[in-house]
Amino acid sequence: MKKTIKTIQSMKKKGEKISALTAYEALFAGFLDNSGIDIILVGDSAGMIFGGQDTTIPITMDDMIYHTKSVRRTVEEALLVVDMPFMSYQVNAEEALRNAGRLMKEGGAEAVKMEGGARILKQVKACVEAGIPVMGHLGLTPQSVNQFGGFMTQGKSAAEAETLKNDALALQEAGVFAIVLEKIPAILAKSISKDLWIPTIGIGAGVNTDGQILVTQDMLGMYEKFKPKFVRQYAQLAAEIKTSVSAFAADVKTGCFPNEEESF
Repeated sequence: MKKTIKTIQSMKKKGEKISALTAYEALFAGFLDNSGIDIILVGDSAGMIFGGQDTTIPITMDDMIYHTKSVRRTVEEALLVVDMPFMSYQVNAEEALRNAGRLMKEGGAEAVKMEGGARILKQVKACVEAGIPVMGHLGLTPQSVNQFGGFMTQGKSAAEAETLKNDALALQEAGVFAIVLEKIPAILAKSISKDLWIPTIGIGAGVNTDGQILVTQDMLGMYEKFKPKFVRQYAQLAAEIKTSVSAFAADVKTGCFPNEEESF
């Protein structure tokens, strides 16, 4: 059954957990879609995983449209959400609407995701009023990594926690259909999730959010630069890939590949 924003919201009402993973190209997107994932996010993390950057900041609108087009080709069931890249929506509501529209029209996105709270309410409202579904993102917002001074846990102080709670309520009122809560204390994520009627999707926010998201390459043990505490690795594909490539190279050099059955 095709997942929509209404499907995702009804899952919270039913107490059914929401699963989400990232994809940046058609092959992996197809794997995820065929495996029952509810939400596929074309994340700006593509800049790090796919592009080799140290942060998500350098990735552009054209990059995100390219990745979205690729993913769109093999996704049939999951809800396809796309990150709006850094400085594609922060300037003003008009620019946010134009760029969100490009992700929908040119890329095939079914919803967009923006990072931030009170400071982006005008942008969120403009998109929602134009018929573009918006997912929020609070806590550790990677596009603000330089302001935070690193990928640090957010909402640890009482003041920060109160701000995050207020931002979550404000985003809900502005019309977002769900909110990602990243790297905040589990007790705070539980409180926010309880206060909202829309779903929360956690990443490093404990078990009491309405769903969970990870970067697929982190979950599969492919990204080796660092492993966040909140990542559970369900495979060690980096090691398997290296072993397979080394075996191929050795077979080529020794003349073991190709053999007669693999030749015409």
